[in-house]
Amino acid sequence: MNSFGKLFSVSIYGESHGESVGIVVDGCPAGIPLKYSDFNSDFSRRKSGAKGTTPRREADIPRIMSGVFNEHTTGAPVMIMFENSNTRSMDYSKLKEIPRPGHADFTARHKFGGYQDYRGGGHFSGRLTLGLVAAGVIAKKIINPMMVSGTLLEVGGSTDIESAVDRAMEQKDSIGGIIQCSIEHVPVALGEPFFNSVEAVMSHMIFSIPAIKGIEFGSGFQAAKMTGSEHNDNILNRDGTTETNHAGGINGGITSGNEIVFRVAVKPTSSTHQAQRTVNLSTGKLEDLTIEGRHDTCIALRVPVVVEAAAAIVMADFLLQSQQVERIIKH
Repeated sequence: MNSFGKLFSVSIYGESHGESVGIVVDGCPAGIPLKYSDFNSDFSRRKSGAKGTTPRREADIPRIMSGVFNEHTTGAPVMIMFENSNTRSMDYSKLKEIPRPGHADFTARHKFGGYQDYRGGGHFSGRLTLGLVAAGVIAKKIINPMMVSGTLLEVGGSTDIESAVDRAMEQKDSIGGIIQCSIEHVPVALGEPFFNSVEAVMSHMIFSIPAIKGIEFGSGFQAAKMTGSEHNDNILNRDGTTETNHAGGINGGITSGNEIVFRVAVKPTSSTHQAQRTVNLSTGKLEDLTIEGRHDTCIALRVPVVVEAAAAIVMADFLLQSQQVERIIKH
């Protein structure tokens, strides 16, 4: 439900306008150096306030409640909490009865019988990705020297990101984007065939990020337009280095030692200043809904670091499952 992972396990909690959001990381090896300043870089990349992002500003100061002593992990579960302070819940009061098209307002009401916290999207909010980024900081330390990097390729169908965001803001609408994630220095033979393939587990985790609507590895959907001789990656040496990387670093669900490459599609933010037609659940009648609260014009601007964190969490779990403990301790 709210947990992911076999050996390196994360449990997410909180609501957008609740007291706090956070993450519990279980299975973290002891002895990993961890101090508060380690979170600064990734948190700054996720932070709002820049053009095209929500005006809601939170301090995002992590409170490490357990699992760290003398700036090293202890082997106990690491709990990291973040307080919510800059909330304007009245902006969302009418959404209890008038669900936003494209958002979880309607499905959450039916799933939880009307008891869901609808303020700011509640448990479905992108606010909760802060906990994922925090867990990702730890995971990146574990998988070193593997390096994960996320890059925003385009937004609104354009590689001119700034211009696309400007147009969306002028139109008072929202736009999505495409993010590419690459993982370098990947060891051979992580993952399993079928249900625990690297693609399967990575996709499971990536789709847990709010607003993700698609994922493709390597050549992805373009593979359907290629011949076998075009798509096959010629193997150049005993290490498994290939001439091309159409497979995205994964064959048979198992890492080949080449760079893992995948791309994800981020949908436009559901909240938009454009009037949208929806149903009033109290009256059963259709009416126009205009959102007046704070929201991102392009949430994709803040998602690359979240994708990085999710990918690092997956790779940390696979690495621990491979029993390469000595490798972890050395780094």
